[in-house]
Amino acid sequence: MVNILVTDKIDEEGIRRLKEVANVHLAFGIKHSELIERIKDYEVLVVRSATKVTREVIEAGKNLRIIGRAGAGIDNIDVEAARAKGIKVLNTPEAPTEAVAELVMGLMLAWARRLPQADSSMKQGKWLKSELMGTELRGKTLGIVGTGKIGQRVGALAMAFGMKIVAQDCVIYPEFVARTGCEYVDLDTILKQSDYLTIHLPLTPETRHLIGKRELSLMKPTAVLINTSRGEIVDETALVEALSSGKIAGACLDVFSHEPPVDSPLLKLPNVILTPHIGASTHEAQREAAILISEKIKEAIT
Repeated sequence: MVNILVTDKIDEEGIRRLKEVANVHLAFGIKHSELIERIKDYEVLVVRSATKVTREVIEAGKNLRIIGRAGAGIDNIDVEAARAKGIKVLNTPEAPTEAVAELVMGLMLAWARRLPQADSSMKQGKWLKSELMGTELRGKTLGIVGTGKIGQRVGALAMAFGMKIVAQDCVIYPEFVARTGCEYVDLDTILKQSDYLTIHLPLTPETRHLIGKRELSLMKPTAVLINTSRGEIVDETALVEALSSGKIAGACLDVFSHEPPVDSPLLKLPNVILTPHIGASTHEAQREAAILISEKIKEAIT
């Protein structure tokens, strides 16, 4: 039977399904050096985000045929090195769609209704009813950069709140336009028009620092940037400057260039809402990711 090494914790249902067709070994939290030593004995490696599948790991995987990522992004895998050796890289971009989309809506609502401040002040014994005047999402323009599965789901949810939707992508999805009334525009236009700007792109050399000083300068001073994709898509130095100087009103960030963002200036800014990369952290999304990756691996090895 095929030998599978699982180095990050995935839902038990995914492991159960893999055990139907293979010998499954669990090594949660394995050190990089130990992974390099052990990987030669396995045909399949299953990871989430903690394990870094570097070129060294791939080169050491003499029998490695498949790398499975129970999640959307594959930037923790050296895909180029894997493909050079004929190793399949499988992932589950469809799994966290609902979880991430709902987090985006939650962050917008938290910003608009000042929920973090309301909660904090109440717990301090304060009653700041008049001071916590908010705004509504209805009638605001939501810019969506990247209209894959997550971006489209965000658009559908935002439409239910009565938001106007503009989008930017290298691919135009007619069905998305028909469902939401969204208008596709170029990046500069979406930056200028958006009250809220949400990013749903993979991290690639082309998207790294896609939102930098110039792009932030085009946004409204009342605009809020939301990033639940990958931290390095936004130039954090430029973002801190824009937030500190009032070039934009605020930001809601679930991802960071370095995680955790120890000593980041973002931690000290009052006009940001920060969450610890929890976009896909729902029981439903994690179960779905584990099931999907197990089924894709089973199909690939049988």
